[in-house]
Amino acid sequence: MNKIAIGSANSETDIQGFQGLSDVLGTEAVAINYFERASGESIGNCYHRHHEQEEVFYVLSGRATFETEDGDVTVDEGELIRFGPGEWQQGWNYESARLQVLALGAPRDQGPTDLRRRCSTCGKRTPALVDERDGVVVYRCEDCGMETGQAT
Repeated sequence: MNKIAIGSANSETDIQGFQGLSDVLGTEAVAINYFERASGESIGNCYHRHHEQEEVFYVLSGRATFETEDGDVTVDEGELIRFGPGEWQQGWNYESARLQVLALGAPRDQGPTDLRRRCSTCGKRTPALVDERDGVVVYRCEDCGMETGQAT
């Protein structure tokens, strides 16, 4: 048995309010992550789909908007949304209130993942290539090579 409080120093927390809980809890079959997002921030850095992992997002507070192939879906406080393997999605906080979300994924190892980001040069959402340099993740358009964003 393992116990942890959200926001404790016992797990990795980044400056953007992401806290990975799987390692400290010792989960073997499920990935558990906590997100806090300010207005305009995304859950994850790319529109994506996992080939093998399903994900469930539980909105603890605020309202999340998920971009999907079928259009935007809003998920209010106390609601959950599930994405099966192969379903495209990216969550956002488009509201003024801070968003808090608990994400569960199984299996824990997400396996192959396809990433897409908006490319201003190509004028559409294109496959993303990922490079990491000095702790900074750089996303580039697979079609034209232009940088489409960074994350720390």
